[in-house]
Amino acid sequence: MTDTLAATDSAEDTLEELNTWLEDNWDPDLTVAQWWELLGLAGWAAPTLPTNAYGKGVARSVGVRIQKDIAAFGALGAPAGLGLLLAAPTIADHGTQEQIDTMVRDIVTGQRAWCQLFSEPGAGSDLAGLTCRAVKDGDEWIVTGQKVWTSLGQTADMGMLIARTDPDLPKHQGITYFGIEMQQPGIEVRPLREMTGHAMFNETFLDEARVADANIIGALNNGWAVANSTLGHERAGLGAGGAGGGVGGATPGQIAGNLAMRAGDFASGKAKKAVASAASAVAEAADAAPKPAKKKNDAGSAAMLVGMAKHYGCIDDPIVRQGLVELYTLGEIGRYTAERSKAARAAGKDIPGVGNISKLGMSNIMRLQRDLGLHIVGAAGMLHAYEGDAQKVLNEATGNPFLTAVTTTALYAQAPPIYGGTDQIQRNIIGERVLGLPKEPGDNKNVPFSDLPKNA
Repeated sequence: MTDTLAATDSAEDTLEELNTWLEDNWDPDLTVAQWWELLGLAGWAAPTLPTNAYGKGVARSVGVRIQKDIAAFGALGAPAGLGLLLAAPTIADHGTQEQIDTMVRDIVTGQRAWCQLFSEPGAGSDLAGLTCRAVKDGDEWIVTGQKVWTSLGQTADMGMLIARTDPDLPKHQGITYFGIEMQQPGIEVRPLREMTGHAMFNETFLDEARVADANIIGALNNGWAVANSTLGHERAGLGAGGAGGGVGGATPGQIAGNLAMRAGDFASGKAKKAVASAASAVAEAADAAPKPAKKKNDAGSAAMLVGMAKHYGCIDDPIVRQGLVELYTLGEIGRYTAERSKAARAAGKDIPGVGNISKLGMSNIMRLQRDLGLHIVGAAGMLHAYEGDAQKVLNEATGNPFLTAVTTTALYAQAPPIYGGTDQIQRNIIGERVLGLPKEPGDNKNVPFSDLPKNA
């Protein structure tokens, strides 16, 4: 009990310190770059990072509260994206202090946006089977190969790249993790248009692209261990109950063009007005806005679907009601699992497989949102707008501006069970590493990668 109270007191002291700092420093007339530099160097952009990596060393639960308090204050939040979610904690785990002082600094101050260059057309679930090659050339490496499912690659300044640097070692060895400059000759990013109408993912072609030897994160040929660290941060962020990678009001990096703009134009004050306007529209469309809920899961998809069920006259349908309860329950299980994991880490312990379990939980939630949403809206679920102008027409025709949230979720729900490691891979990891079940037969882990049979 004493430890719990001490942790609570410490969290409250940190939040009080944050609010005092915001009072002294927030100025909506600063540029986005100026504000993010203040926020990042003070440790508030990525407070869960250690103090030597521009963080505060606080628990994830406190980090989430800090993000909420910044938004509640009305200030622009941290430069969200894969840099903050994946690259910064990985570099903090494995990088040198010099890399932290340059790469992590540019992340927390929003100067550089990052993408992830892991999966390949022939190396997705079997990521260690990657064939993208990096060959040493003096103080640089020359990289040739193809990557796919590169989220936000079109606006990235840097990439988390894993490439094969020694094909004569077994496949899980001989891989090196680099921080590579994306804006250079030899790198081409091509958008992949999804069936939602968006193009969040890309395929990336590397043709003799160059990366400095000093940009190796971790050690040469130790990239598999570093990549697993990144994947662990990804699953924790994407999983049910995780804080997520959230997108802030402004986009970090040099490509998006937001850094020179006024910070106040992206702050939560304007966001609140937009939310209020959207909420009013939903209330009118649903003929009864859902009551504000005290718990964060109530305020999410379950609450929106309650309003939709009222609008479509099926709120008393027992199948719908059971689905809503199940959705809420899965969200609460995810939240409690995240809290258990935080408590275990605070005590210097771990819950084996918790990241994989959370990732599976998130996939289940997405599938349920898809099926329940389409059940509620019925035939209207066949209507979807792929462009902005079409969206306005659809909203006017249906009188329901949130219908697109249901159809987009339905189209997108196939992605989460695949990205971040497929559901099948998560189950394999749990079975082999947590439950101790026998691994697949074969000795491929000890065979040089160059000697492994290749697909035709």
